[in-house]
Amino acid sequence: MDAAIDLSDESKALDLSHIRFQLIPGGVKIPNSPLPLFDWMLREQEHLQSLVRRYQSPDEYPFFPDALQTPILAPIHYPKILHPNDVNVNEQLKASYIEHILPAACRQLGRAERGEAQENFGSTATCDVSCLQALSRRIHFGKFVAESKFRKETEFYTDMIQRGDREGIGAAITDEKVEKKVLERLRLKAKTYGTDPSIGADDGAKVNVDAVVAMYKDWVIPLTKEVEVEYLMQRLTNTEWEK
Repeated sequence: MDAAIDLSDESKALDLSHIRFQLIPGGVKIPNSPLPLFDWMLREQEHLQSLVRRYQSPDEYPFFPDALQTPILAPIHYPKILHPNDVNVNEQLKASYIEHILPAACRQLGRAERGEAQENFGSTATCDVSCLQALSRRIHFGKFVAESKFRKETEFYTDMIQRGDREGIGAAITDEKVEKKVLERLRLKAKTYGTDPSIGADDGAKVNVDAVVAMYKDWVIPLTKEVEVEYLMQRLTNTEWEK
């Protein structure tokens, strides 16, 4: 991120819409579009990628469904693994990414924005789009995890689903030991790949490792659980177990 938040103005420093404007290039005027640069690039990417079947894959979910087009390639016939559902947490993910993940992870350069011609708006937005799409895929893969658990313990989950026990389902799908190992591996990878080897571990950190771990702990894992719970709550629809 090449823009700095104006901390001299308290109202701006604490205003989420202003923070969002600074973190995601939105001051760039897009011809014939009211969208900020980040949203415009994300929508255009989804428009293009839909033409080559990206969103026919059962583990891909668009942020802009209205942008999708009929693929120019012949369809791939994926096996019907998941139960029909409408679970999509991309809006929550994008809001969390802009308002919480980026402010924690991005370095503040201590200077004012230099203007469109001198900032890396294009490359920044490109990286943000790739990152957000990867997070979305990872989070929505929770549906496959939920389906696997349902098939292994059908009666157990059916009972909780019929009773509307979201809290019980959430507890049942949680494995704190696995989550701890995931966060430990993530910390190691962030420290390893986020360090400039020519400088050393102490001074060569290019990324806030704690912020990366917090991203998973506070946002990715909870959103994945939400996907699993809400998917299971729809799992009995039009089945023999529906009441």
